[in-house]
Amino acid sequence: MAAAVLLGRAAALLTGAQRLLRVGGSAEKCLCRGIGSDAPPKRPMTAYLRFIKEQHSAFRQKNPEMTNVELVKKLAGTWKELPASQKQVYEEARKTDWQNYKEQLAVYKAQLTPAQAVALREEREKKMARRRLLKARKELTVLGKPKRPRSSFNIFVSEKFQEIEGITAVAKLKKLFDMWQRLSSSQKQPYLQLAEDDRVRYKNEMKAWEAKMVELGREDLVRSKKQRSKTSETAKTAEKLKASSHEKKKNLKLKGSEE
Repeated sequence: MAAAVLLGRAAALLTGAQRLLRVGGSAEKCLCRGIGSDAPPKRPMTAYLRFIKEQHSAFRQKNPEMTNVELVKKLAGTWKELPASQKQVYEEARKTDWQNYKEQLAVYKAQLTPAQAVALREEREKKMARRRLLKARKELTVLGKPKRPRSSFNIFVSEKFQEIEGITAVAKLKKLFDMWQRLSSSQKQPYLQLAEDDRVRYKNEMKAWEAKMVELGREDLVRSKKQRSKTSETAKTAEKLKASSHEKKKNLKLKGSEE
C-alpha cells in the first residue's frame, strides 16, 4: 500500500511539473486565470535583482567560461562592494516602480467582482503558506535536521532506477513497482533490513538533534510536548553530568595540590 501511494505521488508531481513546463507561464498568471480578463500587475523587482538583471549580460560577455552559479556569485559580490551612492540609483528605481505597482493594483482590484476578489485573496494566502513552508524547510536544513528514514521500496527504487529502461521517470517507477510486487518475502528481506537500520539511524539522530534544539532554545522544533519534555530532561541530565565531571576534575586538582 505504501509503495502504491509513493508511486501515485511521484507520478502526480512529475505530471504537474511537465504541465507547468508546457504552459510556460509564470505562477502568477496561473493563479489569476479565471479571475479577470487581465492579469494583475507584476510586483516590482528589488534593487538587488534589478542590478542583477541589468548587469548579467555584460558580466556574461566578460566571463564566458563561468557557469550561471559562478556568475551570480560574482554579481552578488560586486553588488556587495557597490558604493551606497550607486545602490541608491537602483533603490530609487524600485521606489518608483513600487508606487506604480500600487496604483495599477488598485485599478485591477477595483474591476473585480466580490467573488473574484475572494478567489484572488485565497490564492495569495495559499501562495504565502507555500512560501512559509519552504522557508521553514530551509531553516530545518540549515539547522541540520536528520533526513527521514527511507522505506524498503524507496531503497529498492534508488538501487534499481538507473538499470530500468523507460522513456519517462513515471514509466520507470511503474516498472519498478511491478517488480517489487513480484519479489518474494526472502528477496525483499535485505531491503526491509536496510529500512529498519535507517529507521534506527533516524531515531537516534533525531534524539540528539532535538536535544541540541532544546539547548539552543528552539523547543518549538521538537516533535511533540511529550517528546519535548523527554528531550528537555535528557538535555538537563547531560548538562548535570557535564557539570559533575567538571567538579570532580576540579576537586582532583585541589587534592593533588594539597598533597
